[in-house]
Amino acid sequence: MTVYSKIIGTGSYLPERRVSNQDLTEQLAAKGIETSDEWIFSRSGIAARHYAAPGQNSSDLAVEAAKKALEMAGLRGNDLDLIILASSTPDFFGSFPSTACIVQDKLGITNHCAAVDVQAVCSGFVYAVSTADAFIRSGAHKNVLVIGAEVFSRILNFDDRGTCVLFGDGAGAIVLTASSEPGILATKLHADGAHSGILSVPGNVTGGALAGTGLLYMDGPAVFKLAVSVLEKVAHEALEHAGMGADQIDWLIPHQANIRIMNSTAKKLGMAPEKMVVTVDQHGNTSAASIPLALDIAVRDGRVKKGDNVMMEGVGGGFTWGAVLVKM
Repeated sequence: MTVYSKIIGTGSYLPERRVSNQDLTEQLAAKGIETSDEWIFSRSGIAARHYAAPGQNSSDLAVEAAKKALEMAGLRGNDLDLIILASSTPDFFGSFPSTACIVQDKLGITNHCAAVDVQAVCSGFVYAVSTADAFIRSGAHKNVLVIGAEVFSRILNFDDRGTCVLFGDGAGAIVLTASSEPGILATKLHADGAHSGILSVPGNVTGGALAGTGLLYMDGPAVFKLAVSVLEKVAHEALEHAGMGADQIDWLIPHQANIRIMNSTAKKLGMAPEKMVVTVDQHGNTSAASIPLALDIAVRDGRVKKGDNVMMEGVGGGFTWGAVLVKM
C-alpha cells in the first residue's frame, strides 16, 4: 500500500498587538524617518502587521497555533512522534536548545517524540513540510506537527524604512498523518548560496559577544527579481512531478511577502487573482509563518475544502525556494 502524508489539522496565531501603517508611520516620524500608509501599501500591499509582546517568544506563538491544529486533527500532543519547527527567530540566539524542543515541553508532551528546527528563512515551512512528508512516506513517523513561527519584529532595523515596514510576527501549524489517501502530491526544494548576501542577518557570536549586527539586511530589488524568477519555475516542477497541469490548482498560497510578487506568480501560472489566498495585507511578511497562517485562515473560512488541490510556495534568504502541492 502506498503511504501518503495528509493534512488533518491546521492552526494559526497572531499576537494581540496590531500595528497599522499609520501607527508605524507615526512611530518612524518620531525618529525623523518619513513614510506613509500610501507609500507602504503601494509597494507591498501591506496595511497592518502584528508584533509580539515583550517576553513573548516564537515558541509561545507556536504553541497557540499547534493547539488549534491538534484540536482540528482530533489528536493529543502525545499522539505525535515528530515536531518540525521552521523559524529564523528561535527562542535562543545560539539556536539551541531548539525551539521545537521548547514547544514540545510547553505542550506537555511526555512521549519523547523527536523534535527539530529547520532554518530556510521564508521558505522554512515548505522545507519543513517536505521533510515531514519524507519521514512519513518512509514509515519512520506517523503523526507530525509542522510549525512556522516568527518574531521578526525583534530583528528589524527601525532606521531602515525599506525593510522595517514589511515584516510582522505570527505562527501557523499543520498536523500531517500517514494515510492511504493522497495528500502531499509533490514537493520541490532549491537553494543557491551564491545569493546569500541579498537577505541576511549578518552577525555571529564571537567570544560570547555579537560580532556584526543582529538586524535584518535586505537588498529589496535583488530579492524581488530573484523571487519572481524562481517561483513560477518551482511551481511547474512540482506540477510536473505530480503529473498535473496548472489548470488543476484550486488554490495558490504563496509566501506572503509582497503583493506584486504574488500577483506576478499567479499571472504566470494562469490563475485568477481570486484563486490566490492573500493575507499579506493584514499580517505583513511573517517569514516561515506566512504560508501556514494563510492556509489556516482559508481552511477555517471555508475557501479551501477537502479534495482541493493547493499549491504552496515560498522563497527566502539563503537563497532558498520551494513548492508543495497538496490535496486537502
